[in-house]
Amino acid sequence: MITDAAQLASLIEQIESADRVAADTEADSLHSYREKLCLLQISVPTAVDACGYSDCIVDPLTNVDLEPLRRALENKEIVLHGADYDLRMLRRGLNLVATRIFDTMIAARLLGIREFSLAALVKRYFDLTLLKGSQKANWARRPLPARMAEYAINDVHYLLALAEKLEAELDRCERRDWLRQSCQRAVEQAAVARTRNQDELWRIRGSGVLRGRAAAVLRALWQWREIEAERADRPPFHVLRNEDLLKAAVKFASGTVPDHGHFSFRRRQAFREAAQAALRAPESEWPVSRRRSGTRPTKETVERAEELRQRRNKSAEELGLEPSFIAPRSTLEAIAAEGTRAPALLVPWQRELLGLSVLGNKDPATA
Repeated sequence: MITDAAQLASLIEQIESADRVAADTEADSLHSYREKLCLLQISVPTAVDACGYSDCIVDPLTNVDLEPLRRALENKEIVLHGADYDLRMLRRGLNLVATRIFDTMIAARLLGIREFSLAALVKRYFDLTLLKGSQKANWARRPLPARMAEYAINDVHYLLALAEKLEAELDRCERRDWLRQSCQRAVEQAAVARTRNQDELWRIRGSGVLRGRAAAVLRALWQWREIEAERADRPPFHVLRNEDLLKAAVKFASGTVPDHGHFSFRRRQAFREAAQAALRAPESEWPVSRRRSGTRPTKETVERAEELRQRRNKSAEELGLEPSFIAPRSTLEAIAAEGTRAPALLVPWQRELLGLSVLGNKDPATA
């Protein structure tokens, strides 16, 4: 594991001499309130190692300045598997905004491969079974146990060789440019900060059935849970699971005080005070029930969506691709309602398979 400047300098030297490197990340989202980058695994081509690749783990939790690593990586093509999460973690933990990537998951799906997890692809192309069992581990743990280190390395060790095999198959199918388009869109989407309406965060799954006072209590309990989770530096579900949060809100609203004997005295008191404050709040402060947005689609829109669906399914069958990978149903419906949205929702190869204008904003009804 790289934990000092000298080791990092040696890695950077290897990266700078390579055209392509592979990377993977591990974070502690299941063990802390705000997840952080805990490991950065990197694989680089080498003539020294018997397998042709050199793997290492960089420890972002040390005091080593990782800015030189960021600069070394920013102009390289980075091979990732299921790039979205890793790109966001690299940006958060390393301030790295990738410019070129090769996503082996996208590549596999472009070849019509249905089992596209990294383990499935390693089994398919190398007839090897990857180590399991550390998916939910605490990656902030130090020293890092050998088993966890092995698991982390396996996530990056095969990526460069896998990319080469997938790339060759894409070339035979003449779909390499499709990969380039899709990977570029993945880079663009990962660079956009995801924001959520702070007044809506408390609306967890199942909250839609609550109205009035019960909804007010749920919102208050959700806010209480956030405070407790941040205070303890634990994920909110460690404090109270969503289903228990919903049950508690219903009980408080019906006049019953739920029993959470496993809480400390302080936590139990704060929990009840949050609910009581919501129960005392006037109706004007209760959450407003969500209203369904938009109107029912017109007959013409429904017909356009069905036409797009048929085109998609025909292309999918001819090319051996999953229909939803070409375009999910929600995307087809959005384009049917407003054809100008196609360039924002689909990359050129997807629009081409749907018979939409690649350069313009052609309406699906006349495509």
